[in-house]
Amino acid sequence: MLTQEMLALIGNFSAGSVATVNADGSPSVSPKATFVVLDQQTLAFGHIRSPGTVDNLRRNSAIEICFTDVVTRRAVRVTGTAAVVPRADADPTLDAAFASAWKLYQSHMKAYVKIAVTDAEMIYSPAYDLGLTEAELRTANLDKLNAL
Repeated sequence: MLTQEMLALIGNFSAGSVATVNADGSPSVSPKATFVVLDQQTLAFGHIRSPGTVDNLRRNSAIEICFTDVVTRRAVRVTGTAAVVPRADADPTLDAAFASAWKLYQSHMKAYVKIAVTDAEMIYSPAYDLGLTEAELRTANLDKLNAL
């Protein structure tokens, strides 16, 4: 499901904007920065300060995440279903993935949110349609970021 290009982008830009559905049906988007890739069909993030997101997912497991590479102007949009897994109930593989990637934060995680990926797509900036290359975008955007 997740291609090598997608996995590389998620690995390099592991903060994602997570979209869920509020009780009243309105959308909710919240940034999460503790993602791990478990395999090509499964992602997870740690619940540290995510009470609204977790409440929404317990009510409605639908989730969408957008990982954005601001340097090369590419993104991965992942759609799936989520399950909230209390740390005490996590299988050793899930716990080990967080211990490896986010050991400093792991003791603050109340639960893990495990996502079964049902769809994923790469999104490219319209700048590519205009003929700009990845190298040109990288240079221009790094210059902007370095000027901050």
